[in-house]
Amino acid sequence: MTEDEKKKGEFLRGVKEFIYGIAAHDSARFALKTKASMEHLFILITMGDMLGVPILPPYYSLRLLPYVVPQISTWKRRMLRERDLTDALA
Repeated sequence: MTEDEKKKGEFLRGVKEFIYGIAAHDSARFALKTKASMEHLFILITMGDMLGVPILPPYYSLRLLPYVVPQISTWKRRMLRERDLTDALA
């Protein structure tokens, strides 16, 4: 590759990143937040009896336990965290 081709490639990469930042970054962040909320809701439904919210019978919760174990500690921390008005704004 010549020096001009490298500069042109770097410029095009910069333009692509800039367009991504303008067009898709906010959507990508929103999708990640939605995914996290859905995962936490799923864990609440399946393992809610850890917090005193019995929704599913224990048999089904135990069947799903191996898939949920890696996320339980962060889920408990998120569910039991104190919240105030400024948390709703973010």
